Amino acid sequence: MEVAAVSTPAIVEAINVKKTYDTGSVRVRALDGVDLRVERGEMVTIMGPSGCGKTTLLNCLSGLDAIDGGEVRIDGQPLSGMSDTERTDYRARHMGFVFQFYNLMPVLTAMENVELPLLVSRTPAAEARKRAAEALDLVGVGDRASHLPEELSGGQRQRVTIARSLVNDPAIVWADEPTGDLDSETATEIVDLMCRLNEERGLSFLIVTHDIAVGRRTDRIVRMVDGRVVEDLQLHREKTHVLTRHAA
Repeated sequence: MEVAAVSTPAIVEAINVKKTYDTGSVRVRALDGVDLRVERGEMVTIMGPSGCGKTTLLNCLSGLDAIDGGEVRIDGQPLSGMSDTERTDYRARHMGFVFQFYNLMPVLTAMENVELPLLVSRTPAAEARKRAAEALDLVGVGDRASHLPEELSGGQRQRVTIARSLVNDPAIVWADEPTGDLDSETATEIVDLMCRLNEERGLSFLIVTHDIAVGRRTDRIVRMVDGRVVEDLQLHREKTHVLTRHAA
């Protein structure tokens, strides 16, 4: 007797997603019926010219921006069925974010920046401190835990940002131009780190970038033009330490 295979939902699924901005004098269709699927454990880059809708897509998929049509599902759960408060809580518990300009609180140390999302989610202080320390060690800046952001190099700041994105054990990490403010050598180190986290921990990444060198290190390059996906290119990236991540 055959046993039917149990299908695992995609970590991200966008179905005919539409987004329009109304400036008062003109309506701009930022997303024009985007379909996209990201499997668990994939690294996917979104590329395209400035103004094509890359960051808008990331914001809509992560629930930071509302969509005007279609559906977004994260790990099988439709965002449209959540209230604003529920979406905010879901992001805090199941998503990580890495930004070009770090978005670190300047008056907080590296440790305090990393543990902050946990404290906001009402994690006990001792547990938050322990997990923050582990995340900083994981990305190679554990010895900078007591430093303020201004006391860190650009690469160290981005490592702290990545540690912050990992501390809640997210289902997916969204990265918007994560190497855009870094020199080429430091950028390579940051991409190496993200690839290692993907391979060793099975972490899913969706990365918006202009840098083809970043795109070539991932599993797929999705190209956008004028709010549409015009190409979905599967790459053949060799992974050396792939582990299956547990279901969120």
